[in-house]
Amino acid sequence: MLSIDQQADIEVLQKEGKTVSVLFDEQSCEVLGLVALRDELREDAQAGVAQLKAMGVRSVMLTGDNRLTAQALASHLNIEWQAELLPEDKLRLLNEMKDNSKIAMIGDGINDAPALATADVGIAMGGGTDVAIETADIALLKSRVTDVAHLIALSRATMANIHQNVIFALD
Repeated sequence: MLSIDQQADIEVLQKEGKTVSVLFDEQSCEVLGLVALRDELREDAQAGVAQLKAMGVRSVMLTGDNRLTAQALASHLNIEWQAELLPEDKLRLLNEMKDNSKIAMIGDGINDAPALATADVGIAMGGGTDVAIETADIALLKSRVTDVAHLIALSRATMANIHQNVIFALD
């Protein structure tokens, strides 16, 4: 049984966006301690999201993490978010978004694979699982969010060049 102090500690840790596991002795049912874990943002996440926003790209975080963790991370990035999602939930939300927009899904885990396959463009971050990398249309070699903005800028420049060439070819 958790003490009032332990419950308060858990609440504080969860408000910081951490997932808390309680370690206890099965025989005595005594709590031995708390372990708090949290995914951290990539070093360049804020810069990458800011670059995408400046390019007119809307960013939405879809995560399997708990709500408090997602809220804490998304608040640093000033982006929309959905949390506690299973792979099929991500897929459903992605399909809803596809009704109104072109979607680039960025992921690095096995739970991202179905959404990576369904998106208009699936982008796997380097260092991700083999399943994510094999499923995605594009695999970034490094785990930098700013590389996504560079990828979009390069794609836009390439398409502009193609359009110009088509116009000149038709003249």
